[in-house]
Amino acid sequence: MNGVARQRKGLYRPSEEHEACGIGMVANIDGKRTHDIIDYAITILCNLEHRGGQSADISTGDGAGILTQIPHKLFVKQCEKEDIYLPEKEGAYGVGMLFLPKDPAVRKRAETTVSTMIEEEGQQLLGWRTVPVNDSFVGDLAKKSKPYIRQVFVKPSKEIRDQNEFERKLYVIRKRIEKACQQADSIYTEGVYICSFSSKTIVYKGMLIPEQLDSFYIDLNHRDYQSALALVHSRFSTNTFPSWERAHPNRMTIHNGEFNTIKGNVLAMKAREALCQSELFSEREYAQLFPVIDESGSDSSMFDNAFEFFHLSGRSLAHTAMMMIPEPWNHELISEEKKAFYEYHSCLMEPWDGPAAVVYTDGDQIGACLDRNGLRPARYYVTKDGMIVLGSEVGALDITAEEIEYKGRLLPGKMLLVDLEKKTIVPDEKLKKAYAKKHPYKKWLDQNLIPLHTLSPNSQSEEPITGDELVRLQAAFGYTVEEINKLIKPMVTDGKDPVGSMGYDSPLAVLSKKPMPLYTYFKQKFAQVTNPPIDAIREKIITSVVTTIGQNEISFNQLMKAVRRFKSIVRSQRRWYGVS
Repeated sequence: MNGVARQRKGLYRPSEEHEACGIGMVANIDGKRTHDIIDYAITILCNLEHRGGQSADISTGDGAGILTQIPHKLFVKQCEKEDIYLPEKEGAYGVGMLFLPKDPAVRKRAETTVSTMIEEEGQQLLGWRTVPVNDSFVGDLAKKSKPYIRQVFVKPSKEIRDQNEFERKLYVIRKRIEKACQQADSIYTEGVYICSFSSKTIVYKGMLIPEQLDSFYIDLNHRDYQSALALVHSRFSTNTFPSWERAHPNRMTIHNGEFNTIKGNVLAMKAREALCQSELFSEREYAQLFPVIDESGSDSSMFDNAFEFFHLSGRSLAHTAMMMIPEPWNHELISEEKKAFYEYHSCLMEPWDGPAAVVYTDGDQIGACLDRNGLRPARYYVTKDGMIVLGSEVGALDITAEEIEYKGRLLPGKMLLVDLEKKTIVPDEKLKKAYAKKHPYKKWLDQNLIPLHTLSPNSQSEEPITGDELVRLQAAFGYTVEEINKLIKPMVTDGKDPVGSMGYDSPLAVLSKKPMPLYTYFKQKFAQVTNPPIDAIREKIITSVVTTIGQNEISFNQLMKAVRRFKSIVRSQRRWYGVS
């Protein structure tokens, strides 16, 4: 990833990277920066240790990390010791957190390239700082692959008008560095990875277990390390290779779950890049941003790539999240305004779908949203002293009942937003209503969308198709004798839905000895994950009972008898398997 891409080898496919992890967030709603937020975040992270993965040596983790606001007070003091003099104002400089090659000669050339690109973009390089670390307790696997970790400090040029413009400039610089590191003839054989490059936020992460994070990164222990928010993540790489760069947080998001639609999402992003436009970047800058997605990353890092691109191109955090992870909207219970919003954006962006809880921030606001099936938990507390705690577990932080103002959980497809500048929490309904009313989406749809049912059909003969012509069309569209007799005929003659197996055991089209329609060569990749998992014993019993009922016309008394039988079987299975 970004110069450390893993290569396809044997049965391993880099594109199959997924993960299921623990996430946590804590923030002072009034925006006050304290070191207590860091302590609380580390406590939450350690309480999520069971959510993360570990290697056989116990001391190497799948990944742990923290995202905070820039610790200005700490950096001013520490940088002065190295003759780096930062501006007095917070946000008046950017910090890049870099994983660099361990070889000194290669690292020097990499740093020179980074410095050159900063200067080519017209910004001022203030200096480099080696991040102090303690790897005494780190496992052998993590220590062997540990990169050299440094920070680069950048001051904006006089032409930069505000902090958001500076954020976009740092984004362009980072994309240029990534491109240089991914070139085929790149000298950075060990890779260069940029954890974060921002004037608002910074990421400390690694191939660690949760309890090692603050002992490894010495900065996190200083009382001067202060932030109003912190996002933490304990990684479990379900079918991936752990690595330093794949630990979370990503640059703007943390994520618990997986995006089952990731391949389609990535291909769609690549296809629409030629049409993307933004007035916030110059034509030269915009050309540097593509490809938007680094395909050597995990599914969550690719989501982060797209999220960052849309946000920095002009959309707010909440707008971006609503567009990428929409709630179920095509039903009668949703308002017409909100339905128009989602329908409009469905023409621009397909859903990033799958069991997922996502928390995202730009340093000024924090948002959280849940997938539309609600297959990942996300619960939150708001305390009487103005702190919000959100996590994938109840009790991620030990808070007494007397301290809690109110608590809740994110429902399927719902979200919340914490605005540190306005010192408020914006709930789902109010948030989405505001964005649905922001533009005349219904009017735009009526003027530009052409529904299929409005198109006039081609003239067709009303004579029924028979004989050789019918057989030809059936063969062309993949109909078989089995489908006609077992699926279509029962529906036509009896008005019944066909009953069959959910499984699909036909040969793959590419291996079939018979001619196959083109569409049979393509399959949707989907893995439904529940939390907690569905009981396989009960699931099998339920399926058997329901199938029996569905295949027979039975009386009410017979139905009740089947239900009692079902309950009896469940009770016996509980005793046998110890199922509660």
